[in-house]
Amino acid sequence: MATYLASAEDSGTDTAHSVPRRYAWVVFALTFGLLISDYMSRQVLNAVFPLLKGEWALSDSQLGLLSGIVALMVGLLTFPLSLLADRFGRVRSLVLMAVLWSLATLGCALAENYPQMFIARFLVGVGEAAYGSVGIAVVVAVFPRDMRSTLAGAFMAGGMFGSVLGMALGGVLAQHLGWRWAFAGMALFGLVLAMLYPLIVKEARIAPRCTQQSQGKAGRPLRTLYSSRSVIAAYVGSGLQLFVGGTVMVWMPSYLNRYYAMGTDRAGAIAAVIVLCSGIGMILCAMLCDRLGRQRPDRKISLAIAYCLGSCALLSLAFALPAGTAQLVLICLGMMIAAGTNGPSSAMVANLTHASVHGTAFATLTLANNLLGLATGPLITGRVSDLVGLHAAFQLVPLMSIGAAGVFFLAKRHYHRDMDRLHAPAHDTADAPRELKP
Repeated sequence: MATYLASAEDSGTDTAHSVPRRYAWVVFALTFGLLISDYMSRQVLNAVFPLLKGEWALSDSQLGLLSGIVALMVGLLTFPLSLLADRFGRVRSLVLMAVLWSLATLGCALAENYPQMFIARFLVGVGEAAYGSVGIAVVVAVFPRDMRSTLAGAFMAGGMFGSVLGMALGGVLAQHLGWRWAFAGMALFGLVLAMLYPLIVKEARIAPRCTQQSQGKAGRPLRTLYSSRSVIAAYVGSGLQLFVGGTVMVWMPSYLNRYYAMGTDRAGAIAAVIVLCSGIGMILCAMLCDRLGRQRPDRKISLAIAYCLGSCALLSLAFALPAGTAQLVLICLGMMIAAGTNGPSSAMVANLTHASVHGTAFATLTLANNLLGLATGPLITGRVSDLVGLHAAFQLVPLMSIGAAGVFFLAKRHYHRDMDRLHAPAHDTADAPRELKP
């Protein structure tokens, strides 16, 4: 009974006990604003593709490389840079990242040829590599643990909102002022926030005092990144579910073009609405998790399983229907639920790892999301589409959610035990890794 009560109270390290709530929301707003700047700087390129192609006579492969180099740098550098940020200081690290990607985006505006643009985009990727993981670590440090799903879901949704804003505002600026001002506008927005951030967000005010006090108890904090079945299942389950969401977002404009005969402008607008539905779903589903999981944290995992199975049912039904309004409505609903696992999986990672390595823990989650979902899903779906067509490929994609649900079920079975083991006194956990072996 004692074990159950300890788990039911969700004994994940609560680092926000000394942070005033109003100040916490200011920290969230500024960190969220920089995340939007991050994705605006990353995605503004897509809005000016036609102008760059015409002015510099670029091929589609060259344009794709300008976009892909940013994602490549994020994938390669997220983990090492997040580990450095945990040691160097998260606030100063976030500011350095924001200044770098903003100056690099300004470099894109000043580029005179393709090689210069490529170097600038490379530096954009370096600057943005660890922002998501370190930023969310700052956010969860200043709010109570029973809000972790909500804040993580809202923070991650900022990437989608930033992507839409970057393409929309970039297109408007490019249309009226030229493509260089599209990049310059994104750069100036990021630089203003980067200068404001350290004036308000102070390391001493957000650094959890209990982190230093519990350092001795935790033994080796880095071991908590992989020392339990639950946290590994959180990484894998999140990545598998993003296989579905990432694939639909990438291929939806092509699907609308091929099966609805929409032009690229209208297909892009409809796809943007679906992306926004996904972002809204992240927030709403995460709020539901925190509300229902206050007394029973394992309900968050149960809801993650429900989100996986619900999105599978809705999207499978959607792609079984012919093209039409009913199909698009079901796709929007399915994508809202599909994105719902981001909040609970992030909360699980925060609860199951030591507070001093939360930046690195979220980097590990980001790596799993990219390797298992965001990068793999679109690639495999493209290969399948070449064989059987995009519509048939989309009918298979939602089935991946069943695998994600199975992995989250495994996490639920071990969650209470792993939480107790993580927060037990150091002398009681010496043999914990051996106990985890099957």
